[in-house]
Amino acid sequence: MKSVRALLQFTTILPLGKPADFDRFAQHSWLYPLAGYVTGAVAALPGLLAWYFGYTGTLVTAALTLALVILITGANHFDGLLDLGDGLMAHGSREKRITAMTDRTTGAGALALGITIVLITFAGLASLPPLWIAAAVLCGEVFGKMVMGLFSALGKPFHEGIQSYIYEHSKRRFAVYTCILALPLLLFPEKIIVAAGFLAAVLVFLVLWSVARRCFGGVNGDVTGAGNEIARAAVAVVSALLFSVCA
Repeated sequence: MKSVRALLQFTTILPLGKPADFDRFAQHSWLYPLAGYVTGAVAALPGLLAWYFGYTGTLVTAALTLALVILITGANHFDGLLDLGDGLMAHGSREKRITAMTDRTTGAGALALGITIVLITFAGLASLPPLWIAAAVLCGEVFGKMVMGLFSALGKPFHEGIQSYIYEHSKRRFAVYTCILALPLLLFPEKIIVAAGFLAAVLVFLVLWSVARRCFGGVNGDVTGAGNEIARAAVAVVSALLFSVCA
């Protein structure tokens, strides 16, 4: 339980009392998807309430869902997305890209990538009925945290920091464990959407991992956090596309 509490204190703003020993989570980083079940369940509330009361305004429901998921995570992973945007948009050597990504300023690259991912996520969620919005954000959060777990196990860091600390305490087999933790989502009736979301998240991991190695020489906490945000967007879009086919 101490490992789970440390995980939730790291990934959410939930009031969980005295800070737990971060080492307990670092040694069990494959637990990341458990945080996704928690944040996803909280973010699913607007969709569930809209469905229960018969409210059909998907634009408002999607906006509230997206706002709530960013709030419950303390915008921590979103901050990583912004930093990644600056690093990707920087011109010049690998060192210049790393400097742009790790400094404290927010540049045009950060705004461009942040706005793009938010719009894509919102469009995907808003294309779904309320109950599906709830399901999509839950899947997006679990699979997004799964991507973070994959980076923790396989994403070799390029400098010292949170990512390197977690990576040093991880094992490669944790990549399998973190994927297994996401499998209970297959209990959902629409298994094809869960399976497609899983594949989309894995694809996000592979592409982002390749880009990070080419541009930065490895992974850091910003890349890991960005993986969560991009995977959530991918799951929202895949859900919208499949819903349009199945409806």
